[in-house]
Amino acid sequence: MDQMFAALARFSVRFKYPVAIAWIVITVVSIRAFPSLASVTKDTNSGFLPSSTPSIQASNLAAPFQNINFASAIIVVVRNDGPLTPADQAAIDRVAAIVKGLPNVKVVRDLGVSSDGKARQIVVQAQVQVSGTGSGKTLVDTIRQDFAMVNAPPGLAFHLTGELPTLVDTRTASSSSQGRTTSFSYLFIIVLLLIAFRALLAPLVTLLPAALVLGLSSPVIAATTRLGVEASSITQVILIVLILGAGTDYGLFLVFRVREELRHGRTPHDAVVQALTAVGETITFSALTVIAALLSLLLAEFGFYKGLGPALAIGIFLMLLAGLTFLPAILAIFGRAVFWPSNVSAMGGERPGIWGRVSTAAVHRPRTTLVLGVSFLVALALGLINASTTGFADQTTGPAGSDSAAGQAVIASHFPGASTNPTLILFRFSTPIWSHPATLSSAQQQLSGVHAFVSINGPLDPNGIPLSPAQLAQLHSTLGPPQLLPRIEPAGVHIPPAIYNAYRSESQFISPDGRTVQWSTVLRDNHTSSSHDLNEIPALRDTITAIGHRVGAEQTGVFGQMAFAYDVSHIATTDLFRIIPFVALVIGILLAVVLRSLVAPLYLVASVLLSYLAALGFTAIVFVHLGPDSGLNFVLPFLMFVFLMALGSDYNILVMTRIREEARKRPLRQAVSYAVGVSGSTITTAGMILAGTFAVLGLAAGNQSGADQIRQIGFGIAAGVIFDTFLIRTLLVPSVVTLLGRWNWWPSQLYHATLDEQPAEAAAHSTR
Repeated sequence: MDQMFAALARFSVRFKYPVAIAWIVITVVSIRAFPSLASVTKDTNSGFLPSSTPSIQASNLAAPFQNINFASAIIVVVRNDGPLTPADQAAIDRVAAIVKGLPNVKVVRDLGVSSDGKARQIVVQAQVQVSGTGSGKTLVDTIRQDFAMVNAPPGLAFHLTGELPTLVDTRTASSSSQGRTTSFSYLFIIVLLLIAFRALLAPLVTLLPAALVLGLSSPVIAATTRLGVEASSITQVILIVLILGAGTDYGLFLVFRVREELRHGRTPHDAVVQALTAVGETITFSALTVIAALLSLLLAEFGFYKGLGPALAIGIFLMLLAGLTFLPAILAIFGRAVFWPSNVSAMGGERPGIWGRVSTAAVHRPRTTLVLGVSFLVALALGLINASTTGFADQTTGPAGSDSAAGQAVIASHFPGASTNPTLILFRFSTPIWSHPATLSSAQQQLSGVHAFVSINGPLDPNGIPLSPAQLAQLHSTLGPPQLLPRIEPAGVHIPPAIYNAYRSESQFISPDGRTVQWSTVLRDNHTSSSHDLNEIPALRDTITAIGHRVGAEQTGVFGQMAFAYDVSHIATTDLFRIIPFVALVIGILLAVVLRSLVAPLYLVASVLLSYLAALGFTAIVFVHLGPDSGLNFVLPFLMFVFLMALGSDYNILVMTRIREEARKRPLRQAVSYAVGVSGSTITTAGMILAGTFAVLGLAAGNQSGADQIRQIGFGIAAGVIFDTFLIRTLLVPSVVTLLGRWNWWPSQLYHATLDEQPAEAAAHSTR
């Protein structure tokens, strides 16, 4: 394997200019040829649920009422200083007329004035892209611009909210957050690298491959979505910190080793070749552990995880290729100038420094170090007690300060009925309900007896005017489907206006074909942050199924935020327990291959698991027990495990391969002290950079939708990396290696060749 990396290094050094130019050209061409990642992402948790889940099946039942082929928006207009005036109403009518004439707009429907007379709603439905980009964003921007074109009276405020505007505002806030994350990450990494290298070019050269791959990976991942890879908006954010953090780590592994080889007296080209020969395997297996952990997400049922894994794995794979080819070429081009003005002249190699003294103290008291370190991490892990998970439902309002959020606040204030979070109960019959309307009465009676419902509204009371089953049948016979009726009663129809309007409202509850009927309910236990409330959903579904069977429905469904939240919670938890053992096994196998040992992977994987639990407990202490959050976001345990298991193994591989390298030349205790001493600056710098970039992710989350989720992910992973860097890799692992002695390398040749320190000291004493 060393020969393979030596050959790759010689190729990259010999053809340094063509290699560097090829990478730049490929990146530029990919950016121009492929779509942006932002244009292909999904923005809802429920959008990633499998088609077999009850929520998705209920969504299909609700399709006749949801206009799923159209994107929807709500124009909400309010006068806070009094009721709407005739001039206000005229201005609103002008806006409605303008919007109705816009391209792709299919429906403009007036929902009327609020009971206090201060606000009015208009629903807009259009056949546009349901996302925060493309034709959907164009429509939202156009409608908002049109608000200023109608010469509205002073004091009249227009807002655009609903599904489509919320997505647009969320994407805008997310893009702003991504920009801050990228800028702050670059700044943080450059400053830290300047301190670590005390050189001007070294930080830029180390960071350049990661920056290049960040530009390349986004369009490449976007192109793979045509092959079925899914991506969410959080994929874009995590991709930034993962590529910049992990990519800089791989760069540090190589650049620090090049500096070490220069200090051994090698020429710049020879130093690059020797460095890549020495750490090429480390970089490769570090990347492979991350890729393997990410690809294991393909086993998940939740599409959010399934799409996140392959997308990020593509980015890491590109980072690996750049680290093994582009970075050596750049180092060969600049030579010693990379480290100017620091001294890289021949000085006998690296000096262990402070980490050499720390590791020496640790290996002289390995049991004490191990017990104290494990006790500290276990104490932090206890923070998980009484910390539930939350955040299962989709975002229903726009980012704070956005127009869509302001519009939603107006609706909540002036249309309280519309601001509730209804749960829809759906029955699908084999024949139109108009032929057996008495079924509605039976279903209404049984649903009214369900304790889970605080209120229920359905076809027998569509808008506050009760209608009997016989009246419904007669009205249908006279007027036809309610969906086709005009707002004003046609001439020649002699039906009281209240009854006519009530029948028109039946379009909310009875589908055009008459076979699907829905009831709008408010649940008694309706908090997505409560595990107790979520766990009531399966029993409710069973109850609805039983009622549906009794009234002759062939299909039933429960459609709403709580139902989606339960399904997301259930699938996410199932995925966590399915994938944790698999990831641990795969990474253990990779560690066994790179270390040629069956013993070392056991405690290395255990150390990462301990670091993971400690970081998760620490996050619970900060955000839940001491902070304002009601629980840990449901994606946090899963993502933290995958990232910490993979990224923590990077440092495992770096320190253990260096210990193995030194163990061939000196007694084990000395090998551990020296290896940790010379690699300590690499590990701590890499760990601080990786932790810092994830911390920046949390700090830069801003007010975008899902900011709490991003903060927890950023700070949680940052905490885990810090524990890994300063406790696990530099103290606990060296202590375990010292205690196990030559058994670390069993059954490799090094197991038979390694001499423990005690026999070596005894032999030296015997010689004297």
